[in-house]
Amino acid sequence: MGVFSTVKEIFVASTESANRSGGMSDGSKGAYWCHDCNERTRDVDVVGDDPPNCPVCSTEMEFERSPSSTGCAC
Repeated sequence: MGVFSTVKEIFVASTESANRSGGMSDGSKGAYWCHDCNERTRDVDVVGDDPPNCPVCSTEMEFERSPSSTGCAC
């Protein structure tokens, strides 16, 4: 039984996250993406309410947020 309890502990630990609230602790709700350039800018790093332009190609970036509760916008 020792092996099974150890394996169970490993699986439980691998699914635990300190941040499962749906947003990051700094208030982030997602990120802006440029799908052509694969550039990403977190929403908390953007000044103002308008979507930023891509730093590589200068087109307007699109806001996306992850449907999962991991806090990641990838």
